[in-house]
Amino acid sequence: SGGTSGLSVGHVSPEAAARGELALLRTGDCIEIDIPGRKINAALSDNEFNKRKKEEKLKGNRAYKPEARNRNISSSLKAYAATVSSADLGAIRDI
Repeated sequence: SGGTSGLSVGHVSPEAAARGELALLRTGDCIEIDIPGRKINAALSDNEFNKRKKEEKLKGNRAYKPEARNRNISSSLKAYAATVSSADLGAIRDI
């Protein structure tokens, strides 16, 4: 698209929204990027991933959802959000 130069990692949100391992990463976690191998790996043990999965399950219906925060969201943005598709589908309005 020409929007970046150099290394860029994009469209990772769908995996997080689908409760993939990406959703278990936290601020400060180390990731390893293998450009020739086209891979991204979290530098976390299986035990740590399993611990985090259990912690999420204990949250019940709040599992895998961001922490609540106060935000002022305009009515225009709310209307847009209600009709837009995800980035991997083009981020276009579906009316």
